[in-house]
Amino acid sequence: MSGHSKWATIKRAKESKDAQRGNIFTKLGNTITMAAKEGGADPEANFKLRLAIERAKSVNMPKDNIERAIKRGTGELKGAAIEDLTYGALLPGQVVVIIKCLSDNKNRALADVKTAITKNGGQFVDLHSISWQFENKGVIKINRQQDELEMKIIESGADDYSEDEEGMTVYTKPEDLKSVKEKLENSGVKIDSAGLEMVAKDPKDIDNETLAKVSKILGSLDELDEVSDYYTNLK
Repeated sequence: MSGHSKWATIKRAKESKDAQRGNIFTKLGNTITMAAKEGGADPEANFKLRLAIERAKSVNMPKDNIERAIKRGTGELKGAAIEDLTYGALLPGQVVVIIKCLSDNKNRALADVKTAITKNGGQFVDLHSISWQFENKGVIKINRQQDELEMKIIESGADDYSEDEEGMTVYTKPEDLKSVKEKLENSGVKIDSAGLEMVAKDPKDIDNETLAKVSKILGSLDELDEVSDYYTNLK
């Protein structure tokens, strides 16, 4: 089991703040649209779409918004096609970040992300030069204040888990995410969120001054409608 980390605590606070952002519905709408485009409109048959809808409902996204986003993905509603884009960047303290975007304008998304990175001391880099430092995993986030939680996580078939002051994070193989999530839910565990993420193979610590610089850059990314998520090698 992994231990506590400053970044995990900061990220939890960031996620709570994200839910209150004015652009959260735009971001989640794009995620739902892409999921429906890739796997169809039925959340029972499309696990990725089901996760996106659960996330949208958790921040009280209106049902009409969710349905419109699904119809954009299936083509029932006309609109510019949304593309799935991925970029890489090097931040202060040799922190690397993989940035995921969903946008109907590739050139605008690239320009906006580059500006957010470089204006605050980061460097835009080739994705392949940093992607080897990450691996794709299922990630499930849980409020820690639940009965017999550790035993339930172990029995679910998860690979690993970590904890911080706010809760626990469970890691699975990508192909096991659905089954582990369902086993946890069936055992009575309340799940905050679940999805596939790029997880650093060798997370690193940085000092508080550098962390403040990195957090400023990541905050600039949060403000962009096109940025759906990002992953760092911070511990």
